[in-house]
Amino acid sequence: MTYVITGSCIDVLDKTCVKECPVDCIYEGVRSMYINPEECIDCGACEPVCPSDAIFYEAELPEHQVQFLEDNARFFVDVLSGRDEPVGTPMGAKAYGPVGVDTDLVRNSPTNQVTE
Repeated sequence: MTYVITGSCIDVLDKTCVKECPVDCIYEGVRSMYINPEECIDCGACEPVCPSDAIFYEAELPEHQVQFLEDNARFFVDVLSGRDEPVGTPMGAKAYGPVGVDTDLVRNSPTNQVTE
């Protein structure tokens, strides 16, 4: 199980969650943040500080946000448009830096998509 960043983060990128994450597993795309499911320790520190209520525990995802569970994982395992290799599991978002791309779901989402 893991925490998931949903569509409410698209075009927000507040990054308060990053400051709270003790294992540095929240990576930055262009339009959204992504939690690496292999690095997340399920501590939940990120969830209550998210100002856009975009973070949910996997088992508690609202039905209309379920597509972001697979999408968050895809960010790390797929070769995304504009990259030569997957992000993988680098074990540290700060050292890795902004990834510079998004998944197709996020990239093709309407601007300022905020869902409840």
